[in-house]
Amino acid sequence: MEILEKISESLQKGEADRVADFTRQAIAENIEPKKILDDSLIAGMAVIGEKFKAHDIFLPDVLLAAKAMYAGMDLLKPLMLKEGILTIGKVVIGSVYGDLHDIGKNLVGIMLKGAGFEIIDLGNNVPARKYIEAAEENGAELIGMSALLTTTMPVMKEVIRLAKERGLYGKVKFLIGGAPLSADYANEIGADAYCYDGINAVDRAKEFVGAK
Repeated sequence: MEILEKISESLQKGEADRVADFTRQAIAENIEPKKILDDSLIAGMAVIGEKFKAHDIFLPDVLLAAKAMYAGMDLLKPLMLKEGILTIGKVVIGSVYGDLHDIGKNLVGIMLKGAGFEIIDLGNNVPARKYIEAAEENGAELIGMSALLTTTMPVMKEVIRLAKERGLYGKVKFLIGGAPLSADYANEIGADAYCYDGINAVDRAKEFVGAK
């Protein structure tokens, strides 16, 4: 549908006002909210993700596209809640305690939201217990932890220890990411995946919730 292509193209250009206008038009044309979400907003963010991965665009472009995506999603969310359309999964994310860096974490959150996940963003400097509490309170399937400092990496191990203590380990999948991390470290602490960038995080998250 032409209007969905217009939404996607405007999103890719970071034109939030046009995305909002075209989304209203699509709603007025009685296009299903889920179809608008999947075929324009999520499709547009997927293109942005691939361009970012290929270094064709840069972080400011991604953030502009994300802002445009939210302009459309804000209009669709009430309709989707009314129709009982669920997201494909809930993810708790945050930068671990002692770590104030959040650009990478924010980017992963944008990518996951653009792929249809509901994000519970705890921000930065997050104590281990807060991840567990947020996952339990929100019924999250995934917990994503970010660290940029080697000194804060042990907090991730503490989160997984608490998850085992609370009987959450095995029910919730743990994704970790950040410059000093590796797949070996993920294995060492019992995390389910090491994600080296936002696209990889989306791929692994979809894999864990069984989404296509």
